[in-house]
Amino acid sequence: MTSIVTNASAISALSTLRSISSNMETTQAHISTGLKVGAAKDNAAYWSIATTMKSDDRALSSVQDALGLAAAKTDTAYNGLDTTIDIVSTIKAKLTAAREPGADKDKINKELTELKNQIISTAQSSSFSGENWLYNASGATATAKTMVGSFTRSSTGVSIGTITFDATKSVIVDKNNAANGALTKNVAGKDGSGGTGTFFLVNASSATSASGNEVTISSGTTDAQVEQMVSAVDTMLQGLTDVASTLGAVNSRIDTQNGFVKDLRDTITKGVGRLVDADMNEESTKLKALQTQQQLGIQALSIANSSADSVLSLFR
Repeated sequence: MTSIVTNASAISALSTLRSISSNMETTQAHISTGLKVGAAKDNAAYWSIATTMKSDDRALSSVQDALGLAAAKTDTAYNGLDTTIDIVSTIKAKLTAAREPGADKDKINKELTELKNQIISTAQSSSFSGENWLYNASGATATAKTMVGSFTRSSTGVSIGTITFDATKSVIVDKNNAANGALTKNVAGKDGSGGTGTFFLVNASSATSASGNEVTISSGTTDAQVEQMVSAVDTMLQGLTDVASTLGAVNSRIDTQNGFVKDLRDTITKGVGRLVDADMNEESTKLKALQTQQQLGIQALSIANSSADSVLSLFR
């Protein structure tokens, strides 16, 4: 039946054309944004997962920045300790030379004084971002240093992991309490005959000073006293070496964690891409097919609309 009120063929063709146009808009959006899931309406489940993973990636970016800052702090402290170890080793060698018969102890002491001043200068300079793990000039005791190391999501929620270093062990000069500094505190030393003495290497004029004797020599210093000083300085050197080893291990862990976070962020980025990124080869092929369908749909609609014109011939 031919009707001038209702053109079923035209309605069908128009419906098909609308569907094709809608698909074209979707495909064009995929191509222009590069995303097949750009909003929750596209795929609520994938959009939710991708949004959460992107948020976690931002958190990991902050963790990566924090690890960079932590690495800078540990590097600064380690370099300061390494330099101090070299200076203390030189002091130990100078004291050993002072044990030689006929050595000019007064001249050697002048060298020791300059070396000790260099230790203080090195400790004071080993500061990064307002933190100094070698030199404590505050009225409080040094505390453990906590650095952000990880961000973890689990079934129970999220958590932030930390890396801790006990800075109370790395302080070498303490202006508050000499007993808290590796080179300002009292250290026992022995001579070859079994005699003992208590010494500290650096006099930092601490609020609470050490009760032992400063490592300093003169023409009146006995060989036994020199040996005791060498023994005490060697003990200090061993302590510094242990702290430097611990700090080096912490630094290595930070570097390893930093590399892991980088790889983890790359994995998250690829995971999000698999969920929401559009396959441009597929989308471009689909767009070409839809353009062809659209042209055919327009022609079908044109034919359907023209069929009604044949009715006019019946009235001629």
